Amino acid sequence: MVADPKADQASGVPGETARRFYLAVLGEGGRIPAKGIRADDSAARDELVRLGLLIENPVDDAYFAVSPRAVADRIGARLRSSATRLLREAEELPTALEGLARAYDSLPRTPVGPPAPMVIEGGERIRHRIAELVSDCKHELLTAQPGPRSPEIMALALRQDLDLARRGASLRVLYQPVVLAEPATVDYAVAISEHGGEIRVLDEPFQRMIVVDRSVAVVPAADDHSRAAFLTDPATLSFLLSGYERDWARAGTVHWSAQRTRPAADPTLDGVGRLLATGLTQRAVATRLGLSERTVAGHIARLRARHGAQTLFQLGWLMRGEGRGGE
Repeated sequence: MVADPKADQASGVPGETARRFYLAVLGEGGRIPAKGIRADDSAARDELVRLGLLIENPVDDAYFAVSPRAVADRIGARLRSSATRLLREAEELPTALEGLARAYDSLPRTPVGPPAPMVIEGGERIRHRIAELVSDCKHELLTAQPGPRSPEIMALALRQDLDLARRGASLRVLYQPVVLAEPATVDYAVAISEHGGEIRVLDEPFQRMIVVDRSVAVVPAADDHSRAAFLTDPATLSFLLSGYERDWARAGTVHWSAQRTRPAADPTLDGVGRLLATGLTQRAVATRLGLSERTVAGHIARLRARHGAQTLFQLGWLMRGEGRGGE
């Protein structure tokens, strides 16, 4: 026989092999000589001895069976004592740890990470979401638009922003000088200015952005503006607003009503010239003004003819001495 490795010795219950050996001892009258135990029964014997169901009598060199009831009473008393102690400790544990729990609860909780931005794809869906945000705007709308927009988009913006201004919310818009030649933008600026909105022009590069009530910022999520990210993380908003306020402070004011009667000019051509004078390449100028490289190439050809420049570098150098009018 081999002892059952699954014997529940902590509870005093012998394994099946030990049970059979115990019954065999009882069959011998409750006593078995040590020399009468086979080698393959030694593990079962040792298990019964550990449980107290067999007692060794070294005088007779034999083992005697013990009443299982006596063993059950002894082990049962020990288990009940252990259970009582464990129950008492379980009841006392919350009280013992209360001080530590209060200290843990007092720790400031910080978010695991900033909220993920919502990204919307498609011009129509982007405009729809922006329209929803503007319609819910209660306090302030900040806009940075570096390039010209189509008359259709300007008409939509005028309807939305006039409604916003009439509700008493403040409105600030930042443009680049290229829009001074856009009648739709000038008409928009005149109407918005008459209702308390502020519109300035900055002859520097800046990124397109809309901020609603300083709680949601909308920025491009693709170079072609086919996707937009809607940001709500406070740290990100603080960073973007700081940049906007810096650009706003450097921007210039414009007498928009006078722009309607100003003699015809080509501010786009002037803008190309100003950017060339700073050392930008043709591609960089096109990107900055939101124009195609082909259009910019045409403006550069006109500027070369005007200034008698043979190369792009020479043209930029010649234009460095010109003034930077923009209004």
